[in-house]
Amino acid sequence: MSSLPLSFACALYDRMQPLYTGEVKPAGIDLNFIPIEVPRQIFDRMSGGQEFDVAEYSITEFVQRFASQPSPFVAIPVFPSRSFRHGFISIHRKAGIAKPKDMEGKRVGVPLYAMTAAIFIRGLLQHEYGADLSRIHWVQGAINSAGSHGNPTVLPLVRPVPIEINSSGKSLSDLLEERRIDAIIGTSLPNAIRRNPDVVRLFPNYVEIEKDYYRRTGIYPIMHLIAIKREIYERHPFVASSLYKAFVEARDIALKKMASSRAPRYMTPWLTRDIDEMRDVFGDEPWPYGVEPNRRTLEALMTYLVDQSIIATPIPVDDLFVPTFS
Repeated sequence: MSSLPLSFACALYDRMQPLYTGEVKPAGIDLNFIPIEVPRQIFDRMSGGQEFDVAEYSITEFVQRFASQPSPFVAIPVFPSRSFRHGFISIHRKAGIAKPKDMEGKRVGVPLYAMTAAIFIRGLLQHEYGADLSRIHWVQGAINSAGSHGNPTVLPLVRPVPIEINSSGKSLSDLLEERRIDAIIGTSLPNAIRRNPDVVRLFPNYVEIEKDYYRRTGIYPIMHLIAIKREIYERHPFVASSLYKAFVEARDIALKKMASSRAPRYMTPWLTRDIDEMRDVFGDEPWPYGVEPNRRTLEALMTYLVDQSIIATPIPVDDLFVPTFS
């Protein structure tokens, strides 16, 4: 019996590379791995045109579509991208922001109000630091270029939120330098932080804060999941389990190769120390797939999505994913 051909779009992460090279092959599937290094492009092409059979996909965009059924996608609990976000809050020193609650009454730039990184950052501001999000004025636009952040197909919020679109012809980074906004949150840092001493991180010691945050809460923010076109899954339900097993195998290979000290695999000079630190914080499974090891993170995200008017009511996290059998 011939294998089922499926297109798969994803950034070429270390945990995905064995699938790209063919070292790992999902059973019964002929996977055409299409590497696209800018995830926003994948999301836009999936949301706007369903261009791929399987793809790395924004977890927030998936949940929005799941909440407004029928969704064109199903998901498996594989998380290609996750990142702590304390280090991605940039401020202007002269804006009077010494702590997160000081962002109330300020103009804060964000690439896309509904992007997952911004949702987790706002969740921190509200639930960790007591900031009133309704008192922050949001200015939406690309951080380091003029215009919008990609070309997203955005679903409407369930309740209106005042969002100003940056139509200045300048980047959010430029506006921060000019004091036309006071801070920026998002997936990257403004270019100005490398040249202007007045543009800094709100949390310069973000690594220690993030480690403490994880130890207290068990939350390791998830940015992306794996989406499968619903029509593919309904015709061939085996693909969910086959892909899940392959993604787990590829991740485990990447972890093993990363840990080899014979010849460092990555261009970071203290890789061995970093691996020791990672194991100290996360134990033997620093990048977990599946629902149960990620339950606290997923449930926190549901809370934030409701708080921030992305969805109307929380969705049980087990309902988000189709069954996979190992």
